[in-house]
Amino acid sequence: MKKVIAVFDMGKTNKKLFLFDKDFNVVYKNSVRFEECMDDDNYPCDDIDAIEKWIQSEIKTIQEKKEFNIKAINFSTHGATLVYLDEAGQRITPLYNYLKPLEIDFEPLYKKNSGVAEFSRKTASPAYGMLNSGLQMYWLKQSKPQYWNKVKTILHYPQYLSYLFSNKITADFTSVGAHTAIWDFDTMQYHDWLAKEGITLPEPKPGKNAALASVNGQEIAIGKGLHDSSSSIIPLLEENENSDNEFILLSTGTWIICMNPFSKETLTTNQLKNDCLCFMTPDKKQIKSSMQFLGRVHEVNAIALSEFFGAEKNHYLELSLNKPLCTRILHKNKHLFFPKEIAKDFKGDLTQLKNFESYEHAYYQLIFEISQRVHEGINRILDANNNLKDVYISGGFNRNDIFVEYLHQMMPGQKIQFPKGQNASALGAALLMKGYLNI
Repeated sequence: MKKVIAVFDMGKTNKKLFLFDKDFNVVYKNSVRFEECMDDDNYPCDDIDAIEKWIQSEIKTIQEKKEFNIKAINFSTHGATLVYLDEAGQRITPLYNYLKPLEIDFEPLYKKNSGVAEFSRKTASPAYGMLNSGLQMYWLKQSKPQYWNKVKTILHYPQYLSYLFSNKITADFTSVGAHTAIWDFDTMQYHDWLAKEGITLPEPKPGKNAALASVNGQEIAIGKGLHDSSSSIIPLLEENENSDNEFILLSTGTWIICMNPFSKETLTTNQLKNDCLCFMTPDKKQIKSSMQFLGRVHEVNAIALSEFFGAEKNHYLELSLNKPLCTRILHKNKHLFFPKEIAKDFKGDLTQLKNFESYEHAYYQLIFEISQRVHEGINRILDANNNLKDVYISGGFNRNDIFVEYLHQMMPGQKIQFPKGQNASALGAALLMKGYLNI
């Protein structure tokens, strides 16, 4: 049987299982989507019961087929998601959706901790409400005492999936450091507001530490799991281990996240105001980042363009690259759809569409404005003395030739590249387990 590492890569939409061989090639993949269910406030959320059953079933099925010998299992999941366990180790609440609006005043918490600006700076977490998992804890304590009074253990989503197999209570640096508002980046430990609120969390350990557990009668190394964006940079860090060249990773999808693992400078208040924050590597180093909801902006406005011009919803996929048009729009440097802030519904100024002669010209203008914001995000997270040589693009936008061309023209001093393997977050989680392939 071929020895493999299994990784569950749990996105908001698609839940995937990958099996990696000793050369980290994908030898098996399965992907599913689950219908959302409703939480106790009647807001949509992931069906954690169905997800648990699927994960356990997938591993058991692979073991029974005896084609692959699973030596390790790890997990990569979206952030801002918590699981609360009671004294008996059982789940207490639904898996609350990080888009859920929180009807609670956080001002008392901020006031006790030097105000929102300083609190956000120290924790490298813009005040994002539900997207700050620490504020979810505060919300549950204040709003749902019937649940909170039963809470014994709080785990981030990847560590909960790990717990299903290992029965170990764990934490990892990538999860606690991902815009959670619980990690103090000045002292590189949990922020003391947690102790003041009587909240105790597991101490995070380096990501390469795994626990040996019996899974259906077979001993398997169980990784602690990782936050997906932080996991996606691991393959590049390994690949560039012996290079002096600095790089940025653009992780693109619904969010476009620019990640700089080479920044030594502390996050500033001004950076924070402009959607900058910090993630952490599995071994506790900061990753200066900027995070913008630009994939969603693209999705909403591409639909508006197709409706206005009577084109198919995904007509942009059929456009061929027109470099001279990119150059002309870039030189004009006009922000027509988004002259100021992006609206809450993500729609640009669609009255501008009547001024475009074709869908193509309107789409090129939209991508220019998205690319410009990405470029600004990159510049915001660079240290004054940087040695940036490469910009890697992973995720959906690396297939958008127009977006890539704009970045080429905006950053002539850097090389625009694409990571060698796909599924970067799953690969990162697998690489941390390579020491267990031969146990």
